Amino acid sequence: MQAYIAISYNKRKELQSVLDAIKEVLKQYSIISFVFVDNYNFNSTQEKEMMQTAFAEIDKCEILIAEVSDKAIGIGIEVGYAKAKNKPVIYLRHATAEHSTTVSGASDYTVIYADDTDLKKQLSQLVFIQNR
Repeated sequence: MQAYIAISYNKRKELQSVLDAIKEVLKQYSIISFVFVDNYNFNSTQEKEMMQTAFAEIDKCEILIAEVSDKAIGIGIEVGYAKAKNKPVIYLRHATAEHSTTVSGASDYTVIYADDTDLKKQLSQLVFIQNR
């Protein structure tokens, strides 16, 4: 099983510990993590290639995890595409971050976390339930 992790490209470095927490939980359940922004780099003239590649990578995954502590239009597009493909979507955000109504509204599960430890605990419970 593989999970597509959608995160803000602009805040990627600041989200490292969050991403590490997500990957740690997924690894415990033998779920492969795929982070688009870590695997591809496109320039501003390659927007069609970027989105075609993102959609192809989402097609390869069984679930999409959207970390929206930093809102980004691209994450919303990725979520919409995953939903159109009937893939489950998990909405993640830090408790102090602004709520994303569109991503939340399209998501199947929600995790609002206080810190990395809380994120790991909540995500682990959710993934355990999904893998039974």
